[in-house]
Amino acid sequence: MDNQGSNNFNNGQGVTPQDANFWNPISSQGQPETMQTPASQPTQSSPASGFASVPATSTIPGTPATSAPAFSPQNLNQSASAYSSVNTTASPQTPVMPQSASSFAPANNASFMSQVTDASGNLLNKDFNLMTDEERKEAERIARAKNRVDLLKTIGLIVVSLLAVLFIGLFIWMTLKWNESNTNVQGKIDVAVAEARNSLQTKLEKDFEEKEKYPFLTFSGPTDLGALNFEYPKTWNLYIPDDANRGGDYHAYLNPGQVNVVADNTVMALRVTIKNEQIDRVLEDFTDKVQSQEMTVSSTVVNGVNVNVYTGKLDSDLMGIVCIFKIRDKTALLQTDSSNVFRADFERILSTIRFNS
Repeated sequence: MDNQGSNNFNNGQGVTPQDANFWNPISSQGQPETMQTPASQPTQSSPASGFASVPATSTIPGTPATSAPAFSPQNLNQSASAYSSVNTTASPQTPVMPQSASSFAPANNASFMSQVTDASGNLLNKDFNLMTDEERKEAERIARAKNRVDLLKTIGLIVVSLLAVLFIGLFIWMTLKWNESNTNVQGKIDVAVAEARNSLQTKLEKDFEEKEKYPFLTFSGPTDLGALNFEYPKTWNLYIPDDANRGGDYHAYLNPGQVNVVADNTVMALRVTIKNEQIDRVLEDFTDKVQSQEMTVSSTVVNGVNVNVYTGKLDSDLMGIVCIFKIRDKTALLQTDSSNVFRADFERILSTIRFNS
């Protein structure tokens, strides 16, 4: 009886009503409860899990407990050890939230952070209303820089396009100019080739004529008249009248091909005359022509001697050339009736004249 009553008394006194989870610092009224571990009770280290499960039933004063376990120092030590383990884990300044509330907070926090922070870390992808002032300034700076870069890219694209159009235009213009120049050059080449062919043909004809003329034939005058001789083209024919050997004036006529009928108005390539007159008397007639400006006078070298050459209107009204020089006591005259046609041949004949002075 004494033991039973003693047990009942102990079970009903000195025990604070607790719920099953007595280590939860949040009470049923929502206020944290502070429990102190008696200093007289030695603490034992908690199990590896850090939590001790101690079954307990709420006891109402005045109502006998039906299933409360018997009091024992071992049970009290286990309860104190479990509670001490909970207090050492949680900070005394921060109340421990119920398990239901703590499990709900991380989900809301993750949802909020996902709205504020972009996965790539780019401020331009964030909601502007959720940014701080510093983030807004940084976002505006980044946006302005991006706009400048885009503007520079656009300007560069426009410049490249204009350069491309300019290059294409220049290429087309140069192509047209090249075609035009090529056409003009081809035309000039054709004209030059035609002129060269004409010049070559003319030159070949002259060369042929010169070859046909050469070797020149040699004219030989009478020995008693100074043995006048010179070279003349072999295509020319020589005619000497019979009266040249009768002591009078000597005459000879030379003409290409056939010698024409001798007359004053007949054109001869070369007339050779040796007169029995003094040179001064013969020169008087030609001096008068020079004074009347019908003829002009010049000088050339014949057989090493300077002689006079008269060019202009002849007695036959033909335009010719006359060379006058002295042979011994006689006067020699060489005349061509056409200064335009036979000038070159006449000058060459003068350069080959030889005689005995």
